Amino acid sequence: MDVMNARMQARWWLMLALLLASLLQSAAAIDPPKGWEPRTGDAWVDTQLEDINAYGERYREAFIDELVRYQGTPRELAQDLLRQGWKPGDLYYACAMAQLIGQPCRNVAAEWTRDHEDGWVGVGKRLGFTANSSQFRELKRGFVASYDRWARPLTLDAELRRAFPDRGKAPSAKNGRARDAGKSRE
Repeated sequence: MDVMNARMQARWWLMLALLLASLLQSAAAIDPPKGWEPRTGDAWVDTQLEDINAYGERYREAFIDELVRYQGTPRELAQDLLRQGWKPGDLYYACAMAQLIGQPCRNVAAEWTRDHEDGWVGVGKRLGFTANSSQFRELKRGFVASYDRWARPLTLDAELRRAFPDRGKAPSAKNGRARDAGKSRE
């Protein structure tokens, strides 16, 4: 009888272990580990930053040149942060924010490094930069200029379509004929 109890107890523990393993596996399938999430407070910006990750990985030097020329980022800082594992999207956002709030990119990067548990929304709040501010809208418009320089396609959100109403529209035939007519008279 003791042998039978021991076998039953062993089976019970085995079934419990299998049940627990099954529950853990389904929990992992339901809630997979999160990947890179910038959490800027604007879904469109988050999407563009993910695209900038791809661009910055593929065209590293052109990406660094953009930060140096148009956001005043020291080249060595950009290179060092990327070597340390920074995502290009995070670096772009840090330096764009820094320029708009009148801080060196190094300061914004240090703030992100110190604490980014709440994403860029949290860093921005600590630095006085919020997703519904005029500075944030200016940052979004800066994406358009960067993408133009990179000759990279960009789908605008509703706010940017209002700011750039003629973007993506072909010149009208009427305007084209008027230009051509003016040239033929010269």
